[in-house]
Amino acid sequence: MQEKIRPYIEEVEKFNAATREELDGFRIKFLSKKGILAELFSGMKDIQADQRKEYGQMVNELKNKAEEKLSQLQTQIENAQDSRQAHDLDLTLPAEPIYPGSRHPISITKNKIIEIFSRIGFTVADGPEIEDDWHNFTALNFPENHPARDMQDTFFIEQKGPDSIALRTHTSSVQVRVMENNKPPIRVLSPGRVYRNEAISARAHCFFHQVEGLYIDEGVSFADMKQTLLYFAREMFGSGTRIRLRPSYFPFTEPSAEMDVTCSICKGKGCNVCKYSGWLEIMGCGMVDPNVLENCGIDPEKYTGYAFGMGIERIAMLLHNVKDLRLFSENDVRFLKQFAAE
Repeated sequence: MQEKIRPYIEEVEKFNAATREELDGFRIKFLSKKGILAELFSGMKDIQADQRKEYGQMVNELKNKAEEKLSQLQTQIENAQDSRQAHDLDLTLPAEPIYPGSRHPISITKNKIIEIFSRIGFTVADGPEIEDDWHNFTALNFPENHPARDMQDTFFIEQKGPDSIALRTHTSSVQVRVMENNKPPIRVLSPGRVYRNEAISARAHCFFHQVEGLYIDEGVSFADMKQTLLYFAREMFGSGTRIRLRPSYFPFTEPSAEMDVTCSICKGKGCNVCKYSGWLEIMGCGMVDPNVLENCGIDPEKYTGYAFGMGIERIAMLLHNVKDLRLFSENDVRFLKQFAAE
């Protein structure tokens, strides 16, 4: 056994390390609980009584040399590192660290919605945020002085009846422009910011973001719309998500419906977020009114279509369990940095 210890002593004496990793490997090899020294000390019981003293002295010598070598090299490596840092200091670097930015949760949610619908053939269209009365109201079956116009409190830039100019209240105005300039089949998404004159609260804001979809072709039915929206809900919230359609009213669709999904928080069992109903409303939808098709130069006798629209903030709140809409527009870095990994 003594002949086995001598090479270890020589190895320790000759050992040198330039990095912490090499030194740590040395420590594990000789001084760890499963290292060479632990094995040698445990083998003491197998040594003959007349040889134990000499054996113990050699093991202790190895232990002392290993500890001294470890301490010596630790000091050497730390001094070398301090020296490098002193010489490598870049005085042009800013005093404060610069943290990487992250995508805004609204952008993350919008891109996810677009990506889901793009898989089934929807393309993206854009339009102006300042709109005339025709594209924002009249073409969408909002006759002048019709009560339906009161459904949306509008920011008017110029209020002159049919010549009024306003901040768009929905991205349906983009759909009108698409229908005016393209022939069916049309399958398009129109995401963007919209404006409504509402009191700011945890659930409402004077500006927010929408994604609206439109599909027009021959033979498009309500069942087509239902299957499309079911596909979207399951891709967005999970394969177990269910939907329900409740009758509603919108001037530009007939029949119209509100769509609910099973609560993503309680999985439909009932909680305070869904008011213990198990359902959460996420969008409005319906079959495009024939008057809208006719206003945009599309033959309603030949073509049918469906439209839907959802608030991006609403979807983002459900996905990330955010309970205050205002957080999305306050630019609080503490809130936004939570989405750095997405």
